[in-house]
Amino acid sequence: MLIYLLEKLPMKKFRKILITAIVICGIWQNVCLASLQQKIQQIISRKDQKNVEYTITIIDPRTGKTIYCHNPAKPLTPASNMKIVTSFTTLKRLGTNYKFVTVAGITQNKLAVIGSGDPLLGFQGKDFVRQITQALKLKGITQLDGIIIDSSIFDSERVNANWPRAQINRAYSCEVNGLNYNGNCIKISASVNGGLVRLEKEPHTEFLKLLNNVKVTTGQSAIGSNRTLQENEIVVFGKCKKAASFEVAIERPNIFFGTLLYESLNRAGITIANGITEETVVSPDFTVITEYETPIIEVLHHCNKDSLNIAAECMLKLLAARTSGRAGSWQGGREAVGDFLQSLGIEKTEFYIDDGSGLSSVNKISSNAISRILLDAYKSELWPSFKESFAIGGVDAKNNSIKINIKTESSQRPDISTAFAQCRESASLAAAIKNISSRLSQIKPTIQQKPRFQISSKR
Repeated sequence: MLIYLLEKLPMKKFRKILITAIVICGIWQNVCLASLQQKIQQIISRKDQKNVEYTITIIDPRTGKTIYCHNPAKPLTPASNMKIVTSFTTLKRLGTNYKFVTVAGITQNKLAVIGSGDPLLGFQGKDFVRQITQALKLKGITQLDGIIIDSSIFDSERVNANWPRAQINRAYSCEVNGLNYNGNCIKISASVNGGLVRLEKEPHTEFLKLLNNVKVTTGQSAIGSNRTLQENEIVVFGKCKKAASFEVAIERPNIFFGTLLYESLNRAGITIANGITEETVVSPDFTVITEYETPIIEVLHHCNKDSLNIAAECMLKLLAARTSGRAGSWQGGREAVGDFLQSLGIEKTEFYIDDGSGLSSVNKISSNAISRILLDAYKSELWPSFKESFAIGGVDAKNNSIKINIKTESSQRPDISTAFAQCRESASLAAAIKNISSRLSQIKPTIQQKPRFQISSKR
């Protein structure tokens, strides 16, 4: 059974309704259809729901028949549930065996790195910079004429025009590039020593310049940052008692990677004569020295289980690149996902795809569309891999009361909340979305000039 709710509710009420939906799904075998319909109708008919928009579709996946629906074709903003659409479409088109392969090699005495759009490069021990440095040392190379960065698998549009502009330097709004590293973020840590506040960067690099405006305090630590008009220069401000930290998204991720590589090679005694350049590698004498592979299944897990936005965005652009033969773009991804949805019999009026993660509020999709995607996944050989990419209650969430696969929305957008769940004891599936229309109705696609941004962290 599939249930998909889109609503405008305070968070506590939204969670209560979601839990109700999951419980109904979990005990479906013991609940008659009339009872199920009555329970849902009670929820959507309450006085406190008069300004709430719903689109609900319930399907038995074993038969494909619709059990219950309410405004099934009405498209609303899916927020993080957009990742369900992106991740399954990509998995369906590319298969479970696909791998992101980032390659480093030598051409005309220059070190060239060819990006694959891998969103996890540099994550959790995936130190490709160190791997390249060691490969060069093993070959006895001590001098290079330059470093070439090839990120041409994706286009040059690194930030979606409809992402919240005031949040663009937060980790979840990081830029998307054909060559990403460390989530395209740097961790900023502040510590008090001898009455002074010291700032440190991880990874340590000269790529990002810090202007320290943090004061010592005896109260609670709270620090943040503003971007300046200078690229990759930020003012760190606030108060620090002992220690505090936050992550900040950087600009030009491919050059960030190139700078980290340049610095690593210098420390290893390898000199680079002409610095870093961006270009597409087409030289026939390119010789591979090392490469890094990331299975798409691993990216899928980070996308759905951890709700990692960059994973979803890279999958969308990769989908565009692999289906069009051109540089991966948001537009190409929209077309590829749209083609897939229409192949399932979903009308164009039921969806609008703007990005892969759901960070853009311009995304719209109906409960019928989500239901058909989940039904297609359920009936395919991809279902075990897709299902396991979601968090498991009792394992990931440490909730032993009910065994479910679940996807939830983080606090990126306070006006939108989403969740998707699948009861592991039966075929039941559940999904829910909350919209606050008073805010969403004011959101329009726009491109703005680069402003100053602020992020904060407390500890």
